[in-house]
Amino acid sequence: MEKRRETPYVNTMTALTVHLATPRGFCAGVDRAIQIVERALELYGAPVFVRHEIVHNKHVVDRLKAMGAVFVKELDQCPPDRPVVFSAHGVPKSVPAEAQSRKMFYLDATCPLVSKVHVEAERQHSEGREILLIGHAGHPEVIGTMGQLPAGAVTLIETVEDAKAYQPQNPENVAFVTQTTLSVDDTADIVAALRERFPSIKVPHKEDICYATTNRQEAVKAVAGDCGLMLIIGSAKSSNSQRLVEVALKAGTPNAYLIDDASHVDWTWFDGVTSVGVSAGASAPENLISDLIDAIRARFDTEVIESSGVRETVTFKLPRVLTEA
Repeated sequence: MEKRRETPYVNTMTALTVHLATPRGFCAGVDRAIQIVERALELYGAPVFVRHEIVHNKHVVDRLKAMGAVFVKELDQCPPDRPVVFSAHGVPKSVPAEAQSRKMFYLDATCPLVSKVHVEAERQHSEGREILLIGHAGHPEVIGTMGQLPAGAVTLIETVEDAKAYQPQNPENVAFVTQTTLSVDDTADIVAALRERFPSIKVPHKEDICYATTNRQEAVKAVAGDCGLMLIIGSAKSSNSQRLVEVALKAGTPNAYLIDDASHVDWTWFDGVTSVGVSAGASAPENLISDLIDAIRARFDTEVIESSGVRETVTFKLPRVLTEA
């Protein structure tokens, strides 16, 4: 019998290069906030209540719900005899004050870098200066920062136009702070406009935009120009994730999209694309990146190139009540 000839395997999948931005995903503040909820569940049992989403990521929130966390909008939805955690974005002073008045046991998961902005705003206000906050209206971090001072003490500046239109009572007595998750370049434009109008304006002792936001934006810039498409994993609620999409577009990527996970990819985006960039916002877990890469590999002959970015070593301690229990 004639031996059957085997047909040689031919890979007909389209070749695609994936540029994986580094660093990406969880930052120290997000990691700390999640650990606070996990440790509280371990120590005190379920339910543990959390005011607002602990971080802006559905997958994180759903996992903690499955462990016994209950997410609420306000403290009046929490029983007084169960622990309550405040989200990583920070809260107005009225929130812990209410918790104390109700004799509630609460844990503050505010990112220490957000708390630094709170302290700076309070310090400048105590010295009699008019306070400007560069940020986005309605974001929980902005609400929390403005809530550190009396109503009307902080003016929100969202754009260069706002900076140019602002009229202080005393141009020589102005200070600004910023939301930690802003576009570095856009914020620089706003700060430049303020400095031009108010040369003596008091600036933060150290940059308010956090290291993780800055590093992730720089990592996206480093790969975006080589990519026909950029995918950012993160929530539409996440300010730092939204900024990564904007940064990618400004850096030269023709198309950039924010997606919750691989299931939200429209694969027609890949038509004609030979290289795609991938990153994730600071509240997106790494497994979502792995799932996206797997989904791409299933459809393309994929080469993954991980960029050499900043190595992040920052960690934040948990509240003492959790570590000493």
